[in-house]
Parts: sequence; C-alpha cells; structure tokens
Amino acid sequence: MDDAEERVARACSIRAARAELLAGKYEAAAEPLRFAAGLYRAQGSVRLSADFASAVAAALPIIEFVARAGPPALAADARDFPRERLSAYWGGLSEFDYLSRAALMPYARFLRESGIPLGRPEGPCKVCGGAPWMATRRSASSADGAMRMLSCALCGFEWQTSRIKCPACGEEDPKKLPVFSAQERLGARIEACETCRGYLKSIDLTLDARQIAEIDDLVSISLDLWAAEQGFERLEPGLAGL
Repeated sequence: MDDAEERVARACSIRAARAELLAGKYEAAAEPLRFAAGLYRAQGSVRLSADFASAVAAALPIIEFVARAGPPALAADARDFPRERLSAYWGGLSEFDYLSRAALMPYARFLRESGIPLGRPEGPCKVCGGAPWMATRRSASSADGAMRMLSCALCGFEWQTSRIKCPACGEEDPKKLPVFSAQERLGARIEACETCRGYLKSIDLTLDARQIAEIDDLVSISLDLWAAEQGFERLEPGLAGL
C-alpha cells in the first residue's frame, strides 16, 4: 500500500470510528450513523490506483455494501446499478448521483493525495470540480471572526470562502442569506439562499474540534428535513442521502 492509499484508508477509518462513537450517543441518529460507519469501512478497504478501470472494479464492493445495508431507496438503487453511471458521473454528465459519488470517493481522494490531476469538468472545487457538501466554521487568528470553509463532497478538498456568499449562485445580500439553527443541535445550522433556494449544512468546529463535519452532520438530520419542508434543496446530499 503506497502513502496516498494509506492516507485515504486512515481517513476512512477515523470517520468510521467517529460515526460508531456518535451512534452510541444519539439514538435518534444511530441508524444513519451506523450506515455511514459501514460505508467508510467499505471505502477504506478498496485497493486504489490511478487507473479508472481499476477504480470502477474497486467501486463495486462499495455499491454492494449499500445494496445490503443502505436506506431502502439507496439500497434499491444500488441493486440495479449499471457501471456506466460511474463513467457518466466522473465525466460530469450526471449530477446528484449519490451512489457514484460514494463509490468513486476513495479514487478521487487517492488522486488528490497523489497529486494526480483528476481530469473532471470545472466546478466549485478547484481540484475535482465537485460541489461542496459541508461548510465549517473555524477559529481565525484575526479579529474578523471564524473562518468559513467549504468541503468538496467528492475529493475532500477544503477551501476558504466568504462568510456572506452563496456558494451556488454567488448571492451576497445578507438579507437573502438566512441562517437557521435548532437549540438542541448547538453548532449545526442551515446556511440558506433565498435567491437559488439552495443551502449548506454548517458545523461550528470552534465549539469542539473533535467533530468531523460530514459525520457530525448526521446528528442534525432534523434540520435537513425542516429545510426541505421550507422548499430549500441541499447543494450536495450528505452521507444519509439528504
């Protein structure tokens, strides 16, 4: 196993362990957290190389895991999954394909860790062109307040962005960028845009640096369900497919 492959496997293992820990603490979110743990275990176990054909073969056990253990809708999709979807997703011919994203995530992160260009169409992420699925707030050294970081759903690259700007449409009017939170989920919030009706889930890492945004996101799924009821759509689904 080379260094890049080992780093991807280690990152998956850390995320799986965090999901298992939280599953024991939050009964209401235990099911999606256990699924996330299993998904990361499956992703971390595949052998990785720079060859896309090998990546497709390595993706199949991940899809098989979702077919066995995923939420009903995702499991049904995984049981009837054509390999051609992977090529279409990688080539930018399809969007919001949860299964293709999950199956190719280890490959994308391996290429990024190896410094190999991913060769995908341009998009928000400057490394792979993917869309952000999480925002995080982190401590800054200046007096300007917390930094706002975005995390790519596919390759995991993170980049800093303006605290008042929609990542999807570029809206910068604070009056059109409402923030919603729930008292019982301190630190998690919905960052919405009334112009494009999109939103991101944001996790405040200044409260607890042990959090892993895409895992801790699952503890506050109720916020995503509420946002959907208000007519907002997440820019990129989280690990639960929401």
